[in-house]
Amino acid sequence: MKKHTVLIAFVMAFVAFVLLSVTSGRHSGVRVVDSLFLFGKQMLLLVPFAFILIGLFEVWIPRRTVERYLGSRSGFGAYLLAIGLAGTTVGGLYAAFPFAYAMYKKGAALGVIFTYLACAGICRIPMTVFEASFLGIKFTLVRLFVSLPLVVAASWIMGAYLHKRNYAVRSPEVREE
Repeated sequence: MKKHTVLIAFVMAFVAFVLLSVTSGRHSGVRVVDSLFLFGKQMLLLVPFAFILIGLFEVWIPRRTVERYLGSRSGFGAYLLAIGLAGTTVGGLYAAFPFAYAMYKKGAALGVIFTYLACAGICRIPMTVFEASFLGIKFTLVRLFVSLPLVVAASWIMGAYLHKRNYAVRSPEVREE
């Protein structure tokens, strides 16, 4: 019940902010609502297709294939494959986290998953092209050549650390309230 009270209070505060901004002649509340609807529309258009692709991955790609190319014995090539997968991820981190969980369930190594998640945040192709068009190709290449080795190194270290301690990702639990 407490959770619902907080949600209702948040929604009421949001509505009060919008009404106050409209009545005071400032239209920041209208811009916020416009942004909310634009973001919601983008999510409704993009996320279902991303989840369909994740479902197809879970059904069509055998576990032994994922273990072979992305597992703990796959070597450095798995990190390069994770960077390539992350570069083509549709939907940003909204789709990257569920896909990373699907990869984990299929036997991908934690270090490879960390690389995939980090690269999904920093080197998706559309974002990189956008960055290059505004900041220049030289800046973009320097950023990629500096950040990617650091991401791979940090991911490898974290994966080895957690593997040594027999870490396992718990499945999401459905809580009944």
